[in-house]
Amino acid sequence: MKKSVVWALIVLVIIIVGIVIFGGKDKSDKNTVVNNSTTNSNVTVSVPVIENTKVSSKTSKYENSELGFSINYPTAWEAGSSDNGVSFVIKIDPAQVSTVATLQVDVNVYVSKCAFPAVTTIKDRGTVKIGDLTANMISMSNSVQGRAYFNRMYSLQKDSVCYMFKFTSVSRSTESKGLTGSNIIQAQNNNKAIISAADAEFIEMVKSFVIVQSAIGQDESKVPVKK
Repeated sequence: MKKSVVWALIVLVIIIVGIVIFGGKDKSDKNTVVNNSTTNSNVTVSVPVIENTKVSSKTSKYENSELGFSINYPTAWEAGSSDNGVSFVIKIDPAQVSTVATLQVDVNVYVSKCAFPAVTTIKDRGTVKIGDLTANMISMSNSVQGRAYFNRMYSLQKDSVCYMFKFTSVSRSTESKGLTGSNIIQAQNNNKAIISAADAEFIEMVKSFVIVQSAIGQDESKVPVKK
């Protein structure tokens, strides 16, 4: 057999082996792509339970579809999840001479009858209309170990669900910050202005409260039954 024929046979064998190897790989890759495409088509995109939407530079909207409510709040507030709702931290301008240490708002949802905590001194009582519903309100203030506390609370009963709104402010003593002379009076005046402004924003937030329909879950009558 001539050498040219032998080399031709060797080249032919190499080509056949290459086709088998790489052709099979391409087929496998195509199958993989198809399978991945099939898998991705079955992925269910979940609906977000909590949504924070910036309405404007001053106002944002918080909506919790699982707990079934939405509220508008100042965009400057920092929202964070709590066990039964949402908690907002209100920033305090460090450039101002004041002793306000804490400004916080909490909105919680309970499956129970609304009841304010037992307190000895109530500063004020009242009601406020929220849509077609009426919320009860109490406010209280006291001083403990050199700290001044102010709270305003609203309770709103809707069927078996209770919605509780709470505004909390805590101010330290002027002595704890080493203030003297005119700075003491300035801090006291600023404290009142800072707390009053945050309290007013809290009241407007409560008035914006809306009960929404939950987007979570499926109608049981439409869920396929496994056989």
